[in-house]
Amino acid sequence: MMFDFETLISADTLTLVDFHATWCGPCRAMMPMLDEVQTEWADRLRIEKIDVDEHTALAVQQRVMGVPTLILFRRGQELWRHAGALTKEGLLQALRAAGQAV
Repeated sequence: MMFDFETLISADTLTLVDFHATWCGPCRAMMPMLDEVQTEWADRLRIEKIDVDEHTALAVQQRVMGVPTLILFRRGQELWRHAGALTKEGLLQALRAAGQAV
């Protein structure tokens, strides 16, 4: 998969980047929750899933030290970051706070 990360995160829409790995249990456990949030927030949020094993240089550039790492961007600016598993309510709370901050 080839993509331009800078273009991806520079959108006016909130963009949540999920840095994950296929071998990561917490990452796999969070996938259905992320899909639910994507559906519920379809008009306000885009979620991009990036495998750190396929995009190692990007993970290093973004200072991803462990998986899962979620980073929320808008217009190229990092608004929020979380390393480790997260509950749906925890994610929604962060999204609401970040959405109000921009």
